[in-house]
Amino acid sequence: MSQHAKTPSGFRNDINGLRAWAVVAVILYHFGVPGIGGGFVGVDVFFVISGFLMTGIVVGGLAREGGFSVWSFYMARARRILPALLVLCLVLLTLGWWLLLPLDYKMLGKHALAALTFLSNITFQREAGYFDAASHEKWLLHTWSLAVEWQFYMLLPLVLLGVWKLRPSRQALTAVMVAGLLGSLAWSIVLTPRMPTSAFYLLPTRAWEMLAGGLVYLLAHRLVLTARQRMALELAGFGLVMGAIVGFDASSEWPGWRALVPVLGAVLVLLAARSNTFWTGHRVAQWLGTRSYSLYLWHWPIVVATVYAQWQDEPLAMAGGLLLTLLLGHLSYHWVETPARQQLVKLRGGWGAAALVCGAVVVAAPGALAQWKQGLPGRFSPKVELVSQEALNRNPRHKNCHPASGVASPSCMFGGDRLRAILLGDSHADAVVSALAAAAPQQGDGVMEWSYTGCPTLFGVLPAPHRTLAAESQCGRFLDWAKDKLVDVPKDVPLVIVNRTSLYAMGHNEAGAKDLNTPLVYFTQPSDVASPAFLAEFAQRLTDTACQLAKARPVYLVRPFPEMGVNVPHTARAMVVRGQREEVSISLAAYHQRHDFVWAAQDVARDQCGVKILDPLPYLCWDGRCHGTKDGRPLYYDDNHLSEFGNKLLVPMFALVFEPLPI
Repeated sequence: MSQHAKTPSGFRNDINGLRAWAVVAVILYHFGVPGIGGGFVGVDVFFVISGFLMTGIVVGGLAREGGFSVWSFYMARARRILPALLVLCLVLLTLGWWLLLPLDYKMLGKHALAALTFLSNITFQREAGYFDAASHEKWLLHTWSLAVEWQFYMLLPLVLLGVWKLRPSRQALTAVMVAGLLGSLAWSIVLTPRMPTSAFYLLPTRAWEMLAGGLVYLLAHRLVLTARQRMALELAGFGLVMGAIVGFDASSEWPGWRALVPVLGAVLVLLAARSNTFWTGHRVAQWLGTRSYSLYLWHWPIVVATVYAQWQDEPLAMAGGLLLTLLLGHLSYHWVETPARQQLVKLRGGWGAAALVCGAVVVAAPGALAQWKQGLPGRFSPKVELVSQEALNRNPRHKNCHPASGVASPSCMFGGDRLRAILLGDSHADAVVSALAAAAPQQGDGVMEWSYTGCPTLFGVLPAPHRTLAAESQCGRFLDWAKDKLVDVPKDVPLVIVNRTSLYAMGHNEAGAKDLNTPLVYFTQPSDVASPAFLAEFAQRLTDTACQLAKARPVYLVRPFPEMGVNVPHTARAMVVRGQREEVSISLAAYHQRHDFVWAAQDVARDQCGVKILDPLPYLCWDGRCHGTKDGRPLYYDDNHLSEFGNKLLVPMFALVFEPLPI
């Protein structure tokens, strides 16, 4: 969040104090402090403040006799935002050289470039959701909001200046901003449930929050309020903000209509314009407010560091992280923000811009190098780097052979050209196709992959209403395609079915999963929970599908693979770095608790129509546990997909597919 600016009416303590509440909410939320489930709304409050202040600067400049300078506006924003951001990126890239493994360092380099070009919101939108577990591995994730603000800063003066030239009046500016607010808000409400990640990160669905602040600046002078009315507005505003902080959480669709709550709260506080109150005027609020930008910048890397070291659940680590945030925020404000702003404003002509550009180039260079050179391997022992690299050790033909759109499969052949088996399923099938091919007995034997993203092999399956990916909505058509294509396949070619079956019935089981016990599919009636009735229907569909396919050819059902619940390469990496010798694993009891209903349905299919069962547990589980690593090396490339190294443990299991069937 960018540091405060002075409005034409002078510095406002209430805005500075409101900024303190916003940054504290964000920091406490990210550190996992209980009771702050909606602390992320602090960013929405910041957006409102930014819109108010920036609109004030632009409109004030337009109304002055000397006119408004777009270049001066941009330079003022750059002087406030860039110096502290440059120092943060430089510190992270320097420490990362010593501490981050190649994959992590490559990602940091990519994200540093995105942050310094103010495109990080677009970068993160393409990678994953803000509330996903993977977000805690991204050291510069929080710069998405700086990118949104910067993009707003770039457009706002151009739009307002254009309107002013056509019709120089506050009424015209107000009309344009109202239209922009309504359009952006409507788009946010429509897009949030359909494409939540895009709605969260991108400017078109966030601009209304800043425009709301801008409209406060344009319209507030029309309100004549008594002291009591101002007090009531401030109280109501903080009530809405606090209600959002306590009432919302990571499961709340955001921003959408829910963001109206903290935005309206911030608007009311700005309208109240009360200085030196209990809420905003005390020394603590003012101290935090003046340092809010630096506090915001430094808190998130500290949060990620605790996750990287697997200390995120340690109360002492939380307390230490909060104290370190205050210290680094204070030092950044005094040693970077303030002196840089004071010195840069003294530089005449284009020297200030040149200094900022040179600084950005100097910091961006190592980031670009880290990305270009694949994280600069060779800085750690081969064993440590091997653990990290397993995250990339997946089906090398994944992009070409495992579709995420359309209806048909590319029908890739693995091994030889002589068709000996067909592998049908979802991404778990794609993860083990090379193992099935490796099990083929003769040179020239090959297997064909028919896999599809997020698509269980269950005839009649439909995506749950909250799933809106194109591939998921096409799953039924893909299965119909596969069924039709099988008619032309010789009947002695066996069909091997591999799915992450339990996921579709009971939701994800990764740490922090939002849809735990929430079905991802349905057949006749959507269900919010994996009830006994839903699981019974699910199991029946599994059995019926297998038996229908088994009428024409041998069918092999693979038992569910163990799901580790944590990213195996990342967790194993942390263990190796800390010198721990434990293996990533789950208990057999935990495995069976999640997957026994699938086993039962598969057993019914075996008993009713003679399908064959392939069990991976003898190869992945021993000593009462199912293992995600073997001799320290990950068997998975994430938390549930076997890597190319791990899937080779299943070659003996898949060899049964090619054995002659008893007559």
